[in-house]
Amino acid sequence: MIVFSYFLYYFLLIPLSLLPFPVLYLFSDVAFYLLYYVFPYRKKVVLSNIRNSFPEKSEAEVEAIAKKFYAHFCDLAVESIKVFTISKASLMSRLNVVGPDLMKKYYDEKRSLILVTGHYANWEWAAVSIGLYGPHKPLGIYQRISNKFFDEKMQKTRNRFGTILMSTKEVSEFFERYKNELTMTGFIADQSPGKVQNAHWMQFLNQDTPVSYGSEKYAKQYNMVVLYGKITKVKRGHYQVEYELVTDAPNSLAPNEITERHTRINEKLIKAAPEYWLWTHRRWKHKRS
Repeated sequence: MIVFSYFLYYFLLIPLSLLPFPVLYLFSDVAFYLLYYVFPYRKKVVLSNIRNSFPEKSEAEVEAIAKKFYAHFCDLAVESIKVFTISKASLMSRLNVVGPDLMKKYYDEKRSLILVTGHYANWEWAAVSIGLYGPHKPLGIYQRISNKFFDEKMQKTRNRFGTILMSTKEVSEFFERYKNELTMTGFIADQSPGKVQNAHWMQFLNQDTPVSYGSEKYAKQYNMVVLYGKITKVKRGHYQVEYELVTDAPNSLAPNEITERHTRINEKLIKAAPEYWLWTHRRWKHKRS
């Protein structure tokens, strides 16, 4: 297994990552045709998710969203491969952050940040680069990969630009460890919760949905400012991140209000351009008991 992983990484992924973007997007175009027309990848899941989220749309509109989604999904795949070797200058030229002064404001006030976003546009680039745009110490949460070789390589890739990674099992420990430093911790908050019994249930995209409230929990526990990173796709290979204040007074809000607020921002983005959300995700596999 280790030998196979080694060859896959050094003789396939890294050579692909070194290719220029125009060539990578040719691969994306071929992958789109195969995944959409020839070997449909989770197409039933994608279509079902879109139908249930937008019951007012016709079948032709649902199909159109799905088709655009698969094209973006394939772009996202090659862009994620590019992260292995992309330079700092190239990444920053393709990911524009609007309003970094908001982060500087809270740094000057000696307030740590929680940065929430969703599986929208290119969250991978946004997560990798969070340390490049603000003065806070960047912390990121990731799901460990069972393959130890690739887990190590993914950690190395994601902390290339200064982000300190913690696994999902180390979150409480990390918050306590860095509580006396000015940090910004990234949360991708629209995944299906691991423990549904501890989730907050709410209406999201027309469906009863369990939402993780980890960002709210730690914001209140450590009195941290909560910002939402609104990632939008400007054009192929170019994205923009704009931070919106969710709250800078977390303990003044009612239970679950922070979770509701950032989920509504995510929902608004999805409704505006649904093709950029991760529709292959089995987001509604859990039902309220």
